[in-house]
Amino acid sequence: MPNDAVGTVRAADPRTELFERAPIPRAVLSMCMPTVLSSLVSVLYNLADTFYVGQLNEPIQNAAVTLAAPVLLAFYAFTNLFGVGSSSMMSRALGAKDYQTIRRSSAFGFYMALICGSLYSLLVFIFQTPLLRLLGAGDDNISVTYDYMFWTVCLGAVPSILNIVFSYLVRSQGLAMHAGIGTMSGCVLNIIIDPFFIMPWGLDMGAAGAGLATFIANCIACLYFVILIFIKRKSCYVSLAPHDFRPTKEIVGGVFKVGIPAAVQNLLNVTGMTVLNNCAAAYGSMAVAAMGVANKTTSVPMQIAFGISHGLQPLVGYNYASGNRKRMKKAILFALGMAVGLLTTTAILYTIFAPNIIALFMKNPEIVKMGAALQRGLCLAQPFMCVDFLCVGVFQACGMGHWSLLFAFLRKIVLEIPAIIILNRLFPMYGLAYAQPCAEFILCIVAVCFLVSIFRQGDRMTSKEEVSLT
Repeated sequence: MPNDAVGTVRAADPRTELFERAPIPRAVLSMCMPTVLSSLVSVLYNLADTFYVGQLNEPIQNAAVTLAAPVLLAFYAFTNLFGVGSSSMMSRALGAKDYQTIRRSSAFGFYMALICGSLYSLLVFIFQTPLLRLLGAGDDNISVTYDYMFWTVCLGAVPSILNIVFSYLVRSQGLAMHAGIGTMSGCVLNIIIDPFFIMPWGLDMGAAGAGLATFIANCIACLYFVILIFIKRKSCYVSLAPHDFRPTKEIVGGVFKVGIPAAVQNLLNVTGMTVLNNCAAAYGSMAVAAMGVANKTTSVPMQIAFGISHGLQPLVGYNYASGNRKRMKKAILFALGMAVGLLTTTAILYTIFAPNIIALFMKNPEIVKMGAALQRGLCLAQPFMCVDFLCVGVFQACGMGHWSLLFAFLRKIVLEIPAIIILNRLFPMYGLAYAQPCAEFILCIVAVCFLVSIFRQGDRMTSKEEVSLT
């Protein structure tokens, strides 16, 4: 691969030491901890919406936030397509010392995210009513749901998508701390200003106020990343320059090879959530609110698993491209042990303190009772889910997009959605919470088999290299 003049000067970058020579625990923690923290802060600001809207003690307001969730979750199709796809290619190019590909991949990811986010906003604005009906909105909550979605999607899709794409691009070059600061800055601001827009003592906008606060916070976060990239323009490989936006066959193919399966995975998540919300909607707005709160609370440990998986990807991708499979294996096993330990602990705590956790967000006794039962079911998936996420992260880091696509179809189409329908019929409403644990358990077994296969392939390559050296 080419190694341009600029790249030659930058080859002594201290990030190379982190990827190549730092002790495994330090390397993994340096990449994963900022990502986990930013992921947790991200979910905290989502919980802040649920918390402050819940303080209004109006189930319709909370139902609006829940019903709009699939439309917001669809953002991740774009962030995965252009964020995960571009960052995977960038970290592998960094391992191969191909700096031109890094610049062009980052520019492609940025501009395509900007274009697609704008088109998505326009389409949602045009087809808002049929879309909301499809999501399960009824006459009692459709107007409130639209008010929330106007700020978060119709106006807020572009800054929300770019915020996450920026963090992927920056993290792929080893700047995990800066990626975390950028994401967390917007989240912390959102938490601070949320009550002013939502509560009666402020602007009294209800769910719509939560959407407006999110829009403002994401705009500020994007500004941080733009300033960061400008300041580090002489030492950072990430490029937003229009002249680097060259959708060549190699760039488009490399990004889409990983990005499309990652995007499909999130679109399937949207499909699964839509099915889940429609099933819950049959039991009324209180059931939708209870399911929404349970999903939000259990998303905290889910973000830990996401953070470890995403933080590990640049380290895995770099060592995969540079041929150091032994170091790659050690990094994966260390991260796996850390993830399983953390999420097993959270699953136990969530089971014990389920009513207390739900009561933080909704004071209605019936919603607390339903939400606690649903949370106990959902949290059973956590120890298995972290293995599945990490395995998919390894596929994405190594450019094995077809395997991550297979996992996406297995998780939602083959396992979870059929389980939602069957368990809901066998155990009305409460059976909905046990579909995810069933799916993740089976997928965990498959994930372990795939990881073992990847490790054995790496061991064989290492053995051949050692024989050739002797």
